[in-house]
Amino acid sequence: MVGAQHAAPLPSSLGTVCCGGMLSILLSFCILQAGGRDSVVYDLVPAPLTRFEVLTGKAGLLGFAGHTHAIRARSFSGRIVWYPDEPPASHVTISVATESLEVLTPPDTAEIRKVTAAMRDDVLDVAHYPEITLTARGVERAGDTLRLQASLTIKGQTRELPLTVRAVIGSDTLRASTTFVIKQADFGIRPYRGGPGGTVRVADRVTFTIEAVAVRRR
Repeated sequence: MVGAQHAAPLPSSLGTVCCGGMLSILLSFCILQAGGRDSVVYDLVPAPLTRFEVLTGKAGLLGFAGHTHAIRARSFSGRIVWYPDEPPASHVTISVATESLEVLTPPDTAEIRKVTAAMRDDVLDVAHYPEITLTARGVERAGDTLRLQASLTIKGQTRELPLTVRAVIGSDTLRASTTFVIKQADFGIRPYRGGPGGTVRVADRVTFTIEAVAVRRR
């Protein structure tokens, strides 16, 4: 067509330099992005090295005649995904088999069997709710202290709670411990009642203690 203008082609050497430069920039960006998101995965070590316990109090008119109960989980699993260069991206998942929860105190065997059966069947309904789960994200680190925003699910009810965790994070092993208190009523649970007319009962507030040992996944 008359009057049409055609751009002169770039010299082959200039085109090569431009393409090479762009590739170098993109490659460097990808390396930086990947480097900043490197994670280390730790898996929980089974009991007794890892300990998951619940301590109940006593309440009611005859609460003084009742017992506090220590409850321990025999079966659980968990994973910690740790981002050393970006702690807020780290996250934790722990799952406890409710059927594995066993009452340790008081030492009376008959009462332990009774309280354990009531806990599994009436309180936790393990047939329909086989797991207690704890997940956490949004990690903030200050030395050996980690602050996390956690979600705890019991009997199908999930509640948010802040956790403060003491942790020692090594290249191959992670050790962490935390204690927190919840109200059973917040999870739709009616605390266990016993004694004449339900005058001896477990307090609404219970204390969870987790002492975890985790090893790096290979």
